Amino acid sequence: MNVLEKKILRSLLRIRLVETEISKKYSEQLMRCPVHLSLGQEGCAVGVCETLSVKDQIYSSHRSHSHYLAKSGDLRAMLCELYGKSSGCCGGRGGSMHLMDKNVGMMLSIPIVASVIPIAVGAALSMKLKRKKQIVVVFFGDAALEEGVYHESANFASVHELPILFVCENNKYSCFTNIKDRQPSEDFTRFAKCHKIKSHRMFGNNVMNIFNFTKTIVSDMKKNPLPFFLQLDTYRNVEHCGPYNDDKLSYRNSQEINYWTRRDPVKLYIQSLIKNNKISDIELNKLKEKLNKEISEAFIFAENDDFPKISTLNKFIYAN
Repeated sequence: MNVLEKKILRSLLRIRLVETEISKKYSEQLMRCPVHLSLGQEGCAVGVCETLSVKDQIYSSHRSHSHYLAKSGDLRAMLCELYGKSSGCCGGRGGSMHLMDKNVGMMLSIPIVASVIPIAVGAALSMKLKRKKQIVVVFFGDAALEEGVYHESANFASVHELPILFVCENNKYSCFTNIKDRQPSEDFTRFAKCHKIKSHRMFGNNVMNIFNFTKTIVSDMKKNPLPFFLQLDTYRNVEHCGPYNDDKLSYRNSQEINYWTRRDPVKLYIQSLIKNNKISDIELNKLKEKLNKEISEAFIFAENDDFPKISTLNKFIYAN
């Protein structure tokens, strides 16, 4: 494997293993916040974020774990936040849906559907006014396109030629409602074209294809700042909110689930590496062991960290 392939493998596996451990521990009732896991959607985050510099900024939604980790956010700070501890990335006040690490350009995540989009557009406007050679990436789900604020923001970004990459992670469901019951078409690039924004739709579980395509887009945007819309078709492996399998609810049929299980992004990437003799089972297991050790230590740190002191209750309140 070359350096890039190793980085991508490590990032994919790290996100998968972190969220798998969250799933196992969530029933202990110590993480007192809702969790929206990215299991099955890791390829989108890694493929895009590996093309970015530290100074490039990303903005995310309620399903932000993968984006935070793919942008090299601090793992201990993330887990402390889920446990509501003082060393959390938001001081234990935000929980799973409010992750941020400004040191690496993970600026914020907001759970209200689509509400992060205008903030990201504002950041892109700031970059243009200051003539910075940076871009903004905003991640959101397919349901965000059904909110008016997306269209207001996309129109503004188009008119002012802002350096922002809109990334729609289309996992086909708004909670339990399939696209076919909400939209006349699953091709959301039409919501970019109507604002005269260039766009592209692609399979969201092939991490290398995403990386190669996005790398070109990001490079072009830094030379000639213009917005771009990228639709990544993917699938979440677990329930909308929570760590469990929800197949019993029957809103997703077994044929659909099996189709996407065979196309899991982590599985596809590892299969590709093995097929091309770039990694052995022994090397893969060693990497997993190393990552599991890091993750285990991070969970122990979070579990043993202190809760915020009562005296700091008003620390981040800026209004009188």
